[in-house]
Amino acid sequence: MDADIDAVRVAMTDEGPVPVVVLAPHDEEGVLPIFIGFQEAVSIARGMEAEDIGRPLTHDLTLDLVEELGGRVTRVVVTSLEDNTYIADLHLDTPRGDTVVDARPSDSLALAARTNAPVAVEDDVFESGRRDPEEFEDLQDITEVTDLNP
Repeated sequence: MDADIDAVRVAMTDEGPVPVVVLAPHDEEGVLPIFIGFQEAVSIARGMEAEDIGRPLTHDLTLDLVEELGGRVTRVVVTSLEDNTYIADLHLDTPRGDTVVDARPSDSLALAARTNAPVAVEDDVFESGRRDPEEFEDLQDITEVTDLNP
């Protein structure tokens, strides 16, 4: 099912603050939260805001390399959940044809945020992780709790 990156927030847990990217599928009730690292969360937020900081950070560099080699990001799919870890596929169009690269959802979503590539979640993955959107509405945005300057 197609989805959007709804928000990048910070949840308070017993272990301390943990960033979470919230995916909102089209035409479905609920959201899919994926808990990620702070650096990845900041990178996704930067991509969503189209913030140019001058020198490329890792996800900017990765995208620059893909594009310089004649490729483009065409799609991100969250494909499975294995041992409480989400797995994603990064779909690329390259001069040698279409290819799929195994990637962490956070890295894939950071690239999708920079390219406006479509995001999808496999139906069974969404069903296994579906949560009520209200659980995440009152959480602080990642930009409120981190300094987005490198």
